[in-house]
Amino acid sequence: MNKTRHINIPIFIPHMGCPHACVFCNQKKISGAHSRQTPMRVKEILEESFSTISEKDDVEIAFFGGSFTGIPKEEMVTYLKLAQPYIKAGKANGIRLSTRPDTISPHILNILNNYGVTVIELGVQSLDPEVLLMSKRGHNIEDVTIACSLIRNSGISLGIQTMLGLPEDNYEKALRTAKAVIELKPDMVRIYPTLVIKDTLLEEYYLEGKYSPLSLEQAVEWCADILLLYREAGITVLRIGLQDSDTLESSIVAGPYHPAFGELVESRILFRKMVQSLDSLQFHNSKKIIIRTCPQLVSKLVGQKRANIEAIKEKYSLNEVVVRADLEDGEFIIDMA
Repeated sequence: MNKTRHINIPIFIPHMGCPHACVFCNQKKISGAHSRQTPMRVKEILEESFSTISEKDDVEIAFFGGSFTGIPKEEMVTYLKLAQPYIKAGKANGIRLSTRPDTISPHILNILNNYGVTVIELGVQSLDPEVLLMSKRGHNIEDVTIACSLIRNSGISLGIQTMLGLPEDNYEKALRTAKAVIELKPDMVRIYPTLVIKDTLLEEYYLEGKYSPLSLEQAVEWCADILLLYREAGITVLRIGLQDSDTLESSIVAGPYHPAFGELVESRILFRKMVQSLDSLQFHNSKKIIIRTCPQLVSKLVGQKRANIEAIKEKYSLNEVVVRADLEDGEFIIDMA
């Protein structure tokens, strides 16, 4: 049977299993889940979700928002058992979860394998010792290395989540972290620019002038460079920037937030490629160019509020830049008019 779409059923367990309060973290604000999760509520979420899902859909049950493998073993197994009827009936393909590197062990992985866990996403955040220390992560780089090796050897797919712009982070450290992540051979990654969220220690640092977040421009530039590194290494990038929500947006104090942050990054990469192509052209007296692209890339190529097109017009002293969505594949072709 061909699956028509991929669906994650997210079950948020905010702060559960977390032994440390990281400076940036308020999972209740980020996830919108304000009360402690219970088995009864998880059962209700699963029943409600599967009542609206087609058998043709590719479904994963996902435990996010806390350190799933850090909660007491009996409680963890209770949650895993609730997913079993849907996995055994073929309605769900498996379980995805997020957790901390220092809560992974061979014993824990045996349990997860027995209950159909297919993906573990590790909250790594940075692979710079000073950044980890200043962010109060409570784990070190060796914990990350050991956890990644154990997960890969278990046969469970490995995901890594990183954050850019944490305290004491800089561009060079962020780039080194991305290169070190590649060496860990994850199957997938997520990239999150750091936001200052209400009721966090990072908010206190920011209000006291001890921390300055990245600007939106800096975050887009850093992410564009890092995204290209992951793509060159053949690593799937699942997401760039936090999922937009009313709860999140109302909780942001400062930082490089944009509801379409990932598109800004993709748009910046396309802009760079267009500039590279235009630099190789001989314009002579031409004041007009035509950029042909495929329909699905038009908005990214043009940029937010036509930013890419206006920047190209200014950089090359052009009177007109025409964009045509008439390619079937490929990114773009530039013709002189």
